[in-house]
Amino acid sequence: MSRRILPAMIALVYTIGATGCVTSRSSLNRAPIGRPPTELLGDFEDDYGGVYQITAATWRHGAAAAYDIVIWHTDAQYVLARNAPGNRSAPGKWTRIDWMPLTNMSPYTWAFCFTAYEAVSQAAAETTPAAVRASPRSGCNSYPFSRMKRRAE
Repeated sequence: MSRRILPAMIALVYTIGATGCVTSRSSLNRAPIGRPPTELLGDFEDDYGGVYQITAATWRHGAAAAYDIVIWHTDAQYVLARNAPGNRSAPGKWTRIDWMPLTNMSPYTWAFCFTAYEAVSQAAAETTPAAVRASPRSGCNSYPFSRMKRRAE
């Protein structure tokens, strides 16, 4: 190997590692790990008027924000996702979304919290302390959980 090629290869490997060449789970065309609860899949509106489309692989908030779901932790009621590269806020960062079922709050059936939304790694998002489900009015980083209702078709 020539002396000029080796430094170029080292620089390329360093660049890939430093920039996180793979920026999205969907870019690898991998299915998320785990199975989502069916009550969280579909088109929803929160109590602030925001609209969401949630599939097993993607959590979309309006037209501007998308999160590529990597792992569904259904028993623990949270999901880990990578912020889409095109997001205006924190592209490529990691998000933890905690959720909880709601009772006697019709038409709202569940609520969620962006517990972490700018984590630097999957591990950092995963180890973020869970939202406080016992206090839904303040347990989401001192704010209320966003209540969700299914959108009319």
